[in-house]
Amino acid sequence: MFTGLIQGLGSIDSLENDRLTISLLKNSSHAILSDLAIGDSVAVDGICLTVETILANGFVATVSPETLSRSTLENRDRASKYVNLETSLRVGSKIGGHFVTGHVDGIGCLRESLSTDRAWEMTFASPPSLADRWQDYIARLVLSKGSISVNGISLTIAECDREGSWFKVAVIPLTYAETNLRYLKIGDWVNIEGDILGKYVDRLLSHRLGDNNHREDISLGFLAEHGYL
Repeated sequence: MFTGLIQGLGSIDSLENDRLTISLLKNSSHAILSDLAIGDSVAVDGICLTVETILANGFVATVSPETLSRSTLENRDRASKYVNLETSLRVGSKIGGHFVTGHVDGIGCLRESLSTDRAWEMTFASPPSLADRWQDYIARLVLSKGSISVNGISLTIAECDREGSWFKVAVIPLTYAETNLRYLKIGDWVNIEGDILGKYVDRLLSHRLGDNNHREDISLGFLAEHGYL
């Protein structure tokens, strides 16, 4: 479990088809390596990976086929040259973002990035070639003022359309400067993870809705009965 607050940046090199070396940038080494141990979890661009070998300036991890197919790890040429890094949450630690599991739902891409006086307004949508996956795994979890993880960064959706086909976030200068968002170009791919609470609500409702996917009697009473109020 992670919080979506990035601790440093690194780069990725492939050792074999499923093994990766994550090398840390110089100013990120202490935050990540200070108490890192074999078996620890590290979020790499929002993907939960297990540390198998610790190196002088990084670590080695193995990636499953499912993770490769759902994330940008299989298409690094379409993603930022650097990855965001965060070590796992410890009991008693502050939670400054939201609960991020490191289980990526799918891939989005940067559609627009505008600098304002107070923030960077960044809009994300599906890459054209992955529109079906976005619709199946991400769109239903996109809602205004909801939490979402982009490359492992905890962000709040400022605006989106009714269908969840795109969303906009306002990124404060500190987050922009300390993460790989500043390296993204229009069209670059990113890892998206929806809020875990939204996933469980969606799952519960889908069971009750069945194949019809429509329900007229969802009310405050229904939500209270099932623990959501």
